[in-house]
Amino acid sequence: MNGIEQLCPNCGLCCDSTLFADVELRAGDDARRLKKLGLTLEKKGQGKLAFAQPCACYDGKLCGIYHDRPRRCRTFECGLLKRVEANAMTAGAALKTISAAKVQAEKVRGLLRSLGQRDEKMALTHRYAAAMSAPIDLSDAGNAERHGELMLAVNDLMKRLERDFLR
Repeated sequence: MNGIEQLCPNCGLCCDSTLFADVELRAGDDARRLKKLGLTLEKKGQGKLAFAQPCACYDGKLCGIYHDRPRRCRTFECGLLKRVEANAMTAGAALKTISAAKVQAEKVRGLLRSLGQRDEKMALTHRYAAAMSAPIDLSDAGNAERHGELMLAVNDLMKRLERDFLR
């Protein structure tokens, strides 16, 4: 069993908006076909097309358009996968790292919900920005504390993602 088969179905952080807010299409991607398959494409800077994360084709475990997925999705390999494929890390150790990252991401999502940011279809970084730009409710004694907890939780998550998944 290869690293993709072992890790990816247990992860999904590249599809659920934890790692990325959107995915740009690349040369060779058939935008019309991808739209028909369920992706909502939007224009991004310099006329590029992208689809927002979380991906509409991700079911929480697997990609619904795996064999037709965009080139960027085909070519992306997280740092954990690279290390497992290079035999620099065991799949078991990588799965533990994935589990810890998912727990941290869920902590962030829980804090976002507690602060009223419940739009699960919005990318995690955009949800965080929306929550942090909202006025702090001074009538709620725990509101400022939850904002602080959120900032620390996002900081911890970003450090973990950079160290374990983006290198």
